[in-house]
Amino acid sequence: MPNLTIFIPADRMPSDKALAELTEQCTELCTGILHAALVNVHVIYIAVQHGRGHPVSAEIQYRLEPFRTTPVMKEFMERLDDAIKGNIGLTARIRCFGYAASSIHARN
Repeated sequence: MPNLTIFIPADRMPSDKALAELTEQCTELCTGILHAALVNVHVIYIAVQHGRGHPVSAEIQYRLEPFRTTPVMKEFMERLDDAIKGNIGLTARIRCFGYAASSIHARN
C-alpha cells in the first residue's frame, strides 16, 4: 500500500508516454509525501465508460500512519490533482481511503 487507481474514460485515454509520466509523478507523491516504500506503491489505470460527474476518478487506498495527517493528505490530493491535469488535461474526483494495519489482509 498505497494503491492508486485512476479511472479514465476509454475514449479519452492518454498516450502511453503521458501515462508513464503520470505514473512516475504518482510514485514520487506516494514515496515523498506519504513516505511509502517504493515496493509498496501500485498505480493502476482503468478505462471506463463515463456516465456522469468528473471525467476522471482517482482512488487511493493507504495504511493509516501517524504522519499521514489531514494536512499531509490535503497536500497529496492537491499535487495529485495537478499531476493528473498536467498529464491528461482532465479534472479528477479524488478520494482517499485509509485503513488501520489490523484491518488489512493482503498477499503478494
